[in-house]
This record gives sequence, C-alpha cells and structure tokens, in this order.
Amino acid sequence: MKLAISAELKYTINSPGTIILNIHALRSQKQTVLEEALVLEPWVKVEEFTSGAYENRLIRLELSDVKNLSISYKAVVDNSLRQIDYSNLTEVPVGSLEPSVFWYLYPSRYCQSDKLYRFANNKFGHIKNPFLKVLTLTNWIHSHVEYLSGSTNSQTSAYDTVTELAGVCRDFAHLGIALCRALTIPARYFTGYAYKLKPQDFHACFEAYLGNEWILFDATKLVPLNGLVKIATGRDAADSAVANLFGNIQGQDIQVSCNTVENDFDPFYYEPSKFLGLTYE
Repeated sequence: MKLAISAELKYTINSPGTIILNIHALRSQKQTVLEEALVLEPWVKVEEFTSGAYENRLIRLELSDVKNLSISYKAVVDNSLRQIDYSNLTEVPVGSLEPSVFWYLYPSRYCQSDKLYRFANNKFGHIKNPFLKVLTLTNWIHSHVEYLSGSTNSQTSAYDTVTELAGVCRDFAHLGIALCRALTIPARYFTGYAYKLKPQDFHACFEAYLGNEWILFDATKLVPLNGLVKIATGRDAADSAVANLFGNIQGQDIQVSCNTVENDFDPFYYEPSKFLGLTYE
C-alpha cells in the first residue's frame, strides 16, 4: 500500500538553540521510502542520524540568528503488511523470549505496568490466547476511556488514564502498553502518519510482541490499521517524541497529512471473532 505523507512545522526562535525532529518515515524491510524531500526556510545547519536503540530517523537543526523557521517534509511510502492467524497462539514464558524484547517488558516513565499488575490480571489474566488477551484489553480501553482532546498533558501516565478514564491517542497507547507489560507481554509505542484520521495529526498506537512478531493495536479505533506509516517506536512517548526543543523556541503551527496513492484501499480493522493480527515489522 502506497501512502503520501507530509508535515509542515513552524517555529519562532527567541534564542540560539537546537531542534531535534522525529518526522521522517522509518525505513525497514516492510516499509520502503520511495521518495522524500525536506525543505527548510531559511536553510539552517541540519544533520540526519539514527537513534541507536530504536533505529528511528532523527534530524538535528542548529539555530543561531534565525527568528522564524518553517520545515516541510514530504514522502511517498510503500508498506508491505502481513496478516497472521493467531487462533492457536499460546503464551511464551519470559525465559523463551528473545533478549532484544526484554526492554519492552519493564515499566517506563509513562507506562507503569508494575502499578497496574493486579488490575490487568484481574481483568484479562484469565484469557489464554495472548492475541485475544491483547485484543480484549484494547477493546476495553476503547469502551471505557473517553477520547477527549485537552483532557491530558505531557505528564499524564497510563496510571492516570486508567484512573481518570479520559485521554487522547498517546494516552490510549500508553495504557495498552502498560496493561500488556503487566500481563508479561512485551509492548512498545508506535507513532506515525495516519490515513483517514480527522483532524489530521501525528497518531499514536502500540505494538505487542506475539509469536515472534510485533503486532499493531490501536485502542482509539480512529483509523484503519493498514493506513499507518511508521515514524518511530520506543518504550513510550519519551522515546518517540516528534520534536524536542532546546532553547527558547516556540512551536507556532503543525500541519500533517496522509493520503493514499492508489485507489483500491481496503480498510482493515480487527474483528472479535477472528484471530488475524497485522504486522508492520
């Protein structure tokens, strides 16, 4: 599936500083960046690098005498997605997991799985099939947490969300991750561009490690699962922030878009009666 994405960002620079942006589409075996362009107005010193832990593509902008900065990123991405039948999936003990996924079992800043252990196991621990377990907790979040813009802030954690039962996509993702980890299922944060998201913005969801694959889940159910372009993954939003500002720098505007290049898009959502998981990895 080919998708055209773009991001337009504007900043006011009140002092010399640095911006680290995470808006480039991730390059992987299943996600190919066919073309892309980055335009800065005015042009400033820019360096692209890859974060060592997650292979996310970052750019660092060094700002000195610039007062206003406009950033435009556009790309065309081809995603090769795969559906996996998990009807016969069984639980994998921690001792048999790949060591590379241990990092996604631990509590993190926004996903305090240790505080949600009892809640998660009382609600979902009885479900034997791990895929059904994650799908059930995802549906529970969707049914019980109100999607409410402006209800949370950058300090809101999964523990706050399960208490207040309100949040935005970032909070839905953090809660899904925390509940998975409390159930000994590795889970990680996913941020990306999303087709059919209204209003258009960067979108957050999560991936759970099932049967040696990273499987996508979105508790908001605002977009088709096959209409996403991955930007980054991490333990939580702290590892996958779209922008980190260092200095007296103020964001003025963000415009994001994601559209199909092809006309035969068939939206894919999970159905409770089917055990088909979708992987972007």
